[in-house]
Amino acid sequence: MQDREKVLAELERVKPTHVLNAAGSTGRPNVDWCEDHKEETVRNNVVGTLNLADCCYLKGIHITVFATGCIYTYDEAHPIGGPGYLETDKANFAGSFYSETKAHVEEVSLTGIEKKSTKANHMQIMKFYSNALILRLRMPVSDDLHSRNFVTKIAKYDRVVDIPNSNTILTDLLPASILMAEHKDTGIFNFTNPGAISHNEVLALFKEYVRPDFTWKNFTLEEQAKVIKAGRSNCKLDTTKLINKLKEYNYEVPEIHEAYKGCFQRMAKAGVK
Repeated sequence: MQDREKVLAELERVKPTHVLNAAGSTGRPNVDWCEDHKEETVRNNVVGTLNLADCCYLKGIHITVFATGCIYTYDEAHPIGGPGYLETDKANFAGSFYSETKAHVEEVSLTGIEKKSTKANHMQIMKFYSNALILRLRMPVSDDLHSRNFVTKIAKYDRVVDIPNSNTILTDLLPASILMAEHKDTGIFNFTNPGAISHNEVLALFKEYVRPDFTWKNFTLEEQAKVIKAGRSNCKLDTTKLINKLKEYNYEVPEIHEAYKGCFQRMAKAGVK
């Protein structure tokens, strides 16, 4: 996506009405990879994303960007169990380079991260493109145990932290992204199921519906910090704007606990173990 001439040539060849951009560097096996590959991360998450959006703008093409909501962390105004972050709230998490490349370029009053932030950065700049729809996913979950599924990841960890977070159940929300693209919606939307769910709650439901013999252990954030290179975002996103928009299309998104039950029931029915 960094090669502008190739992007323009591809858009001219295909002549799409819409572009869906789910590309970017999240790292393998996780975001710790980005800490040691900063140039590549910036080129993919910032330069490439902006370049593709700009090329689509020049061609009059609507673009949907599957972005991230991992740019916030719980604070005094947004404690665990309290209100979620709005689309207009400034990013306040810079614990990982991945999240930094997803933060805010034009806002210079950020506490503590104004000189470092680059990933809500490109999202905030992208909101000025009249052809761009930015959807903030968090911890995406599919109906299988794909390696990138959030559940697959935490089910393989020796220990997990037990903190509530917003999650995105793809079966519920991917159809909504197509609806929004077809209607040429633009701007930033928190793109998660309503509510927040803890890791223990997720794994308890996984045990109940999918893998009855599954067990896990917990550890604290302090203990987690000793085994990871970069920090992890923990937060709840407010989905009011998204839910109100989808009501216009008679589309409903289930609350996260009910959504997980549905997801795991579908897994069980499909024989996923």
